[in-house]
Amino acid sequence: MRDERENQNEQSKQEILIKLMEKYGDMVLRVAYTYVKERQLAEDLSQEIFIKCYQSLDTFENRSSYQTWLYRITVNYCKDYVRSWSFRNLIPTSFVRKENDQIKDSVVSQVMKKEDNNVLFKKILNLSVKLREVLILYYYEDLSIQEIAEILEVKPNTVKTRLHRARKGLKNHIEGGMILEK
Repeated sequence: MRDERENQNEQSKQEILIKLMEKYGDMVLRVAYTYVKERQLAEDLSQEIFIKCYQSLDTFENRSSYQTWLYRITVNYCKDYVRSWSFRNLIPTSFVRKENDQIKDSVVSQVMKKEDNNVLFKKILNLSVKLREVLILYYYEDLSIQEIAEILEVKPNTVKTRLHRARKGLKNHIEGGMILEK
């Protein structure tokens, strides 16, 4: 009887994980990429994050949504990884987009808009992690100030300040000035 319950629990954990991966997999990858700036590494971290999520499903207390819980795991895991010796001491490989391999069937205006978005995103990646993460969570993930504060475990006013500094730093960078780092 006990083995049967454990088997059912394990199966439901797998089902939950599959649903989380389907629903939030792209989000986890985007957030991880904003920290490490390399797609392959972000994909590896995403897999590790979902493994950690699977291992922690039993401790999920429903005090927040799965989305908020997963954001928090992702942000904390990426911060720990970026602080690690291996990340700081290994030479990162450059990220090469494989867009040339894809068939382009869009009009010139769509291509130009996409290029503008890529340029903007690359400029965002040049900001410090603290500024970059609030911009990504606010604009790309459409989270509220309060949700971002919960995920990053800071006060809402801190999020507002970082958003202001990030916008200012991005504006300076676009206009050719220096990037605001703090």
